[in-house]
Amino acid sequence: MLPLSYAIRNLLRSKSRLAQTVGGSALVVLLVMAAVAINQGMSRVLSASGSPNNVILLGTGSEESVQRSEVSENTTGIASASIPGIQEILGVRAVSGEIHFMNYISSDDGSRAQALIRGVSPAILHVHPEVRLTQGRFPAAGEVMVGRLAWRNLGLKQDRLKIGTSITLNDQTLRVVGRFAAPGTVMESEIWAAIGDIRVVAQRETISCVVIRLEDPEDFSEVDLFAKQRLDLELSALRESDYYGRLSEFFSPLRAMIWITVSLIALGAVFGGIHTLYAAFASRVREMGTLQAIGFGRTTLLLSLLQESTLACLTGTLLASTLAMLLLDGLTVPFSIGTFSIEINSTVALIGILSGLLLGIIGVIPPAIRCLKPALPTALRS
Repeated sequence: MLPLSYAIRNLLRSKSRLAQTVGGSALVVLLVMAAVAINQGMSRVLSASGSPNNVILLGTGSEESVQRSEVSENTTGIASASIPGIQEILGVRAVSGEIHFMNYISSDDGSRAQALIRGVSPAILHVHPEVRLTQGRFPAAGEVMVGRLAWRNLGLKQDRLKIGTSITLNDQTLRVVGRFAAPGTVMESEIWAAIGDIRVVAQRETISCVVIRLEDPEDFSEVDLFAKQRLDLELSALRESDYYGRLSEFFSPLRAMIWITVSLIALGAVFGGIHTLYAAFASRVREMGTLQAIGFGRTTLLLSLLQESTLACLTGTLLASTLAMLLLDGLTVPFSIGTFSIEINSTVALIGILSGLLLGIIGVIPPAIRCLKPALPTALRS
């Protein structure tokens, strides 16, 4: 075997070629890591948003979107009194009637953005125990409380939604009186207001849904039976986890497009790297022939060329991993129904390393074979 120092010296022979190889591999690996992290983040926030203990009662035919659903306001009281197995907290049954309303809001500085506003009552804290009030208090009439990441989803500066500021919704001014956190869920990107205010703003006499929290997820059949028996209410029962699972499937084409884009860029980088190595190895045919003449086999020379390429690509992988930790880890990304955080975890790092290795191996094999293919007399005379 040729010593590793031989491969390192050859890498440093051309600084420009080394910079191209390292830079190209770093770009590809960074894109692959970003794609994996984005897909993981989106899937994670949608799966965490739905609790298996929660059941949503929606209007029949609106199972795909709670915002289109219409349910009679009396459903909240009827469901609370009729369905067994509902969780009780301090003697209060965990049943929450809600209005989900998408509209434009304006902040104090005149900024205008589309937001998901949820009309709620204090009962929502019973069905979503993961919600924690971090500042201020629960909103009363004419007030709102905002999720921890609502500013990011709206494209505003964080101080535009601090306690004491105001937002305008359909010419109605609402004051921010609280902030809440619900780690890892889409709720952190929402704005919550008193359900009466949203009923007036949305000009509707119905609510969007009723959310019920069960003691045991197996009691879903009781809620489903209630929905099928009460034909007058025109209800469909859906596990909250299943609802967000359907939303995850809805966004699967977006995740597929991310992978297609990354694959096309990676393919272009691989072909560019092969072209660069073809040009670099063309001038080394005599060198390879000389090494064969003094006793080194072609397999040994191929492994040495693989070492050069792999070292360069792994250097690019190290650079990409560093950039990913500095630029991407913890970054919040808004999408249509919320915001998710990018996490550079062990899975993302492992996929990045494997990508760098594959780039180093695949990119060098075609030009290396061409460099070693000529017969020894031809190689020495090249």
